[in-house]
Amino acid sequence: MQIKTFIQFSAQVMTVVLAAVIILLFVKPEILQPGNPIVEIKQAPEAPKEPVVENLGDGPVSYADAVKNAAPAVVNVYTAKLITRRRNPVFSDPFFDRFFGQAPEPSQELQTSLGSGVIFSMQGYILTNHHVIADADEIQVALNTGITAEAKVVGTDPETDLAVLKIKNSNLPSITIAKSNPLEVGDVVLAIGNPFGVGQTVTMGIVSAKGRDRLGINTFENFIQTDAAINPGNSGGALVNARGQLVGINTAIFSKSGGSQGIGFAIPVNLAADVMQQIIENGRVVRGWLGIEGQDITPALRESFKLGDTHGVIVAGLLRNGPAASAGVKRGDIITHIDTEEVETARDILTIIAKTRPGDRVGIRVLRAGKVIGLQATVAERPQIRT
Repeated sequence: MQIKTFIQFSAQVMTVVLAAVIILLFVKPEILQPGNPIVEIKQAPEAPKEPVVENLGDGPVSYADAVKNAAPAVVNVYTAKLITRRRNPVFSDPFFDRFFGQAPEPSQELQTSLGSGVIFSMQGYILTNHHVIADADEIQVALNTGITAEAKVVGTDPETDLAVLKIKNSNLPSITIAKSNPLEVGDVVLAIGNPFGVGQTVTMGIVSAKGRDRLGINTFENFIQTDAAINPGNSGGALVNARGQLVGINTAIFSKSGGSQGIGFAIPVNLAADVMQQIIENGRVVRGWLGIEGQDITPALRESFKLGDTHGVIVAGLLRNGPAASAGVKRGDIITHIDTEEVETARDILTIIAKTRPGDRVGIRVLRAGKVIGLQATVAERPQIRT
């Protein structure tokens, strides 16, 4: 009886083992291949996903879409000026007439120059640089399509080196202004213009710096610096971002050779648009003025007058009966604040007051003989520069 029970138990065990072997062979048949040890096979990790690249037209692959958006609104500006060359004073001497006959008449010569401009509206308003069209007798604008048109000067602002032109053509392609996403150092920018008169050209670079001033180029300076190639003929052209939106008006280059050396300057679009709007509405740019000449406090002056850590601007000169003089400001005062704004340089005062409307009153805090004095001045209109 025990033997029979053992045989039955053994049969059951063999059945279970056989079933397990069959299942194992079904799941992992590779274990029967010769030379392959039985090892646990783990699932391979997922391959890393490729990064998704969006907006290829706005990235490093191509800027063609940006150029297509902006280029039609950039024009070539050609100017002509008739120059009368005076004759040599020697020719006016009677001795010359006696021996050589009648002196030659003064000669006239046609002087031409070129630049660029940007169409701001479908009505034909074009923004360019003042120095591009200064003293021109005739101005011709060539559109991106090859059409040319005569342009008239609406007004100019030599203190920012900007000018507004108008052509009679209608339904013109106008530039899109960058209003969102403030420009940052390192952003890609494209310069579009007519360098050396070769025709419309696009160059690429980055924003190298912002807020450049004290360059001695204009009275009011707040330049964008870029390494996008800007050459003679680019003046007045467009500086656009990678989307083809206007961020600046190309104005000047720093160069020892006359060609691009990677340091170009553009007027920010917000300043340019404000100047243009005022010229269209008023025929000129209206700015505030106090009638003072300020001098920055240098280390030498600080030591000489024992000013310590005093900040501000020394009043070096005053226009008699001007706004500041009428308010009680005196020569030698140190202006420390205009309203609530601290001032450190004479340019600070110039910029703050220029933004103030004529007729408005401003507070002037001065330091005089060690005492702080508060004054009130009525801002006048800044005299226009004649060119």
